[in-house]
Amino acid sequence: MSMIGKLCRSKSIVFCCDVQERFRDIIQNFGSVLYVSKTMNKASSVLNLPFVVTEQYPKALGHTCSEVGYPTEPTEGYHLFEKKKFSMLTDNVEQLLKEKYPERNQVLLFGIEAHVCVLQTTLDLLERNYQVHILADGVSSRNAFDRSVAFDRLRQSGAFITTSESALFQLMGSADFEKFKEISNLVKDQKPNPGTYP
Repeated sequence: MSMIGKLCRSKSIVFCCDVQERFRDIIQNFGSVLYVSKTMNKASSVLNLPFVVTEQYPKALGHTCSEVGYPTEPTEGYHLFEKKKFSMLTDNVEQLLKEKYPERNQVLLFGIEAHVCVLQTTLDLLERNYQVHILADGVSSRNAFDRSVAFDRLRQSGAFITTSESALFQLMGSADFEKFKEISNLVKDQKPNPGTYP
């Protein structure tokens, strides 16, 4: 696996961590998290990337925010799991990765909270030799300080810190890519403030 962090479409999978209704009014820069979640869901469909979504105890915290988007009909690459474990790497998700996507070892990860579920998901993935790319504009916490320290911790552990737009353009590689226009149109909108970067 390349340690320079060069993304490849055929090796990538997208993880959306716990972007749920209960967090809407308490997470810093939640609008940016929603924007990235929605954009990456649409882009995953265009690029044929698997899109894995988790919901932390939805009975109490609500389901994934409607803005993220749900498939209107069963979609092979869209996978939704409920969990109580903080990490997204539950038994069901691990089974999915091993059985359906064994060749995909690059995870594009975003969601909440940076210092809890995103961090623990990253550590579990790195421990299993996955390459983790954190989409910083789609990651936040209730407290800005927790978010800032979490980015330091993620870097220390070996994750790559990037943005949703940077990752998407890296996945395309060239303006000659057949779906370049579809992807570039997704990122033309005015973006919400993602907050400061440490």
